[in-house]
Amino acid sequence: MTEVVLYTRPGCHLCDEAGDAILALRDEGLAVALREVDIERDERLHAELAERIPVVEVAGEIVSELVVDVRSLRSRLDTVAA
Repeated sequence: MTEVVLYTRPGCHLCDEAGDAILALRDEGLAVALREVDIERDERLHAELAERIPVVEVAGEIVSELVVDVRSLRSRLDTVAA
C-alpha cells in the first residue's frame, strides 16, 4: 500500500475535492492510503504551503498542487509500486 499525503486546511473545498479524487483511486482498486496533514497545525508547513494547497505528495515527491492532477498521481503511484 502506498501512502498519499494530502496537505490541507479546514474549510478548503479544493482540499475536499482532492481527498475525494484520491479516495476514488482507492475505490478503483489502487492500493493507496490517504493521510491528511492540516497545515494550520505547523507554522513551517503553513508558511510554505498556504498558497499552494491542496498539495499531494507520494514518496516524498509533490505530484500536484491546487488541483489534483490524477494522471500525475497515477503515474507516481505506478512508479512507487514497481
